Amino acid sequence: MDFVGSHILSVDQFARGDIDRLFAVADALEPFARRDRITRVLQGAILSNMFFEPSTRTRVSFGCAFNRLGGDVRETTEVKASALAKGESLHDTARVLSGYSDVIVMRHPQEGSVAEFASASRVPVINAGDGANEHPSQALLDLYTVRQEIRAQGRGMDGLRIAVVGDLKFGRAVHSLLKLLALFERISVNLVSPPGLEAPPDVVSVLADAGHDIGVHHDLGEGIHHVDILYVTRTQEERFASPEEADRYRGLFRVNEAIYTEHCEPNTVIMHPLPRDSRAQAQELDEDLNANPNLAIFRQTDNGVVVRMALFAMVLDVVDQVQDHARPVTWYTAKRTPAARHL
Repeated sequence: MDFVGSHILSVDQFARGDIDRLFAVADALEPFARRDRITRVLQGAILSNMFFEPSTRTRVSFGCAFNRLGGDVRETTEVKASALAKGESLHDTARVLSGYSDVIVMRHPQEGSVAEFASASRVPVINAGDGANEHPSQALLDLYTVRQEIRAQGRGMDGLRIAVVGDLKFGRAVHSLLKLLALFERISVNLVSPPGLEAPPDVVSVLADAGHDIGVHHDLGEGIHHVDILYVTRTQEERFASPEEADRYRGLFRVNEAIYTEHCEPNTVIMHPLPRDSRAQAQELDEDLNANPNLAIFRQTDNGVVVRMALFAMVLDVVDQVQDHARPVTWYTAKRTPAARHL
């Protein structure tokens, strides 16, 4: 694909070569994401962050990514804070906001809504999640994390073994990740979910049509044996008809240190798109795993900034100019010391 000026709406847009290019740019931007260097390549550019569903990591990391490249961020975080609450259409909102912005990131509860918005926008739009449909940037940062973790073990992506656990029916990050995994070779995927929350057939068919090995499991221990990556996701309660329906599934699959030790290999990487539900009745990824060195969930969130920086740099065509606007960091950063000082 040609990234320059393009909307990023679906992982269906990407070929494997596109992933390789994006990740190469992310690698080059790591010093800026880590605050070892500063670049102001997007100075004067404006990102409109439009989030009509709750978000912490996605919204803030998109904003941080744009700021790290020198740009400014404007945010709308609720429908009631926008003209949509007055009956304005997505078309009209897109026409207006794209006149104020250089790029727009949008999250919306309805499937297909971001694509509808993008069709009227005069600037690139990035999908930050549209209902239960897709979450392409989350899948890209997840894939980047898999690559980094597996690379640290001296291996490549081809031949990967992964177990995906939890709410696979409504988990949009899972849907997008599974489609991206299909671009690689000899992938073995265990789909582990409670009955009724299986991955949609159209998502599974993407893997099947590419010739990958797919296992469907309703038993947690059976499904997480002999895998390189254990990817757990929460029950997407906001997608259910009622809280009571979601409660039927919450906490059915809990991964803790004892289960991990019994069923997983010693170097199996643990991932989660977050937030993990830490309430007593849930605990799909127990806090007793926090000291496990294979827990990659916070390395995963760090990777969200650099991957989103790469998306902005490629869509706005500044990849070759980043170093021209670079200079050293001028402020104190705890990342340069073993631990922040206690005063």
